[in-house]
Amino acid sequence: MEKFVPYEKMSKKQKREINKEKRNLWGMNPVTRKSENKKAYNRKKLRRDYDSSAEIFLIY
Repeated sequence: MEKFVPYEKMSKKQKREINKEKRNLWGMNPVTRKSENKKAYNRKKLRRDYDSSAEIFLIY
């Protein structure tokens, strides 16, 4: 039988384990997601493909 230790007096490691168990109750990610529209213009995609290091070679 394990002794009862108050949460405040537990070590950081033990607290993390307890918190992790409490957070994992859902079993899935509850965030609603939708697929992106393939026909719509996506500005983020353009920024991601842009590489600023390529400009250095073009200047010289």
